[in-house]
Amino acid sequence: MALTDYIGVRFRCPGEFTEILIAEMDGLGAESMMETEDGLEAYMEESDFDEAAVKDVIERYPRVNITYEITRVATRNWNEEWEKNYDPIRVNDEILVRADFHSPEPEIPYEIIINPRMSFGTGHHATTFLMLSEQLKLDHQGKRVLDAGCGTAILAVMAEKKGAREVIAYDNNSWTIENAPENLELNHCRNITILEGTISTLNLSGKFDIILANINKNVLLEEMSEYVSYLERPGVLILSGFYTGDAADLEHKAANLGLTLQNQAVKNDWMALVFDYK
Repeated sequence: MALTDYIGVRFRCPGEFTEILIAEMDGLGAESMMETEDGLEAYMEESDFDEAAVKDVIERYPRVNITYEITRVATRNWNEEWEKNYDPIRVNDEILVRADFHSPEPEIPYEIIINPRMSFGTGHHATTFLMLSEQLKLDHQGKRVLDAGCGTAILAVMAEKKGAREVIAYDNNSWTIENAPENLELNHCRNITILEGTISTLNLSGKFDIILANINKNVLLEEMSEYVSYLERPGVLILSGFYTGDAADLEHKAANLGLTLQNQAVKNDWMALVFDYK
């Protein structure tokens, strides 16, 4: 396997800005990205790295508090680097999220294999953990599920493993379209379709029993009415990707759309909300 020099850029920024940074770094040629508790890590080949371009990105958002630091990854096997730094995640001792180089743990009921080389949504971030936790409580058997902003498709995979008959998963980032199908293959999924776009551009057909949206507050507020337009009665909408301080705005919007709050969960100041639609 070829050995390559990489540059790593670690951003610290507000959580709701992470998705924008992902899109920006994708445009600059980042080959691998991972959401962290305080921002984003992005990696690209040293020959493709342009710090001036990174500064230009930050300067376009003067009202957002963004800092970054650069590290050089010496020539080495890049996959081995992931193996050193990517640990399995256990959710309530019922879900194991691991890479294909980790050993299985047959005693855990649900196993999800996520290739970390293009990772965003590996279970390491609190919001993904919260979404998986709430999925554990929900009956997916025979249900039709929509995964909005699917990233690695980890939530879609969980939905199929819990018995969903059909899952539509979409994202508007090109790296998702490359990475998510690989994860579906690793998990032997057959009922999941990956689409590129947004809920307003895809012209989805039919209704969904469960809609999962782990994005950010601004997108959730903007798109919630469209989620509800695709939601069956009765149906369930699970939201995450925001801080506890943002919950009131989302709950108010949901109530105006006829949704009823059924549950909420918190991890490291991040939050998930579960709504019924009857």
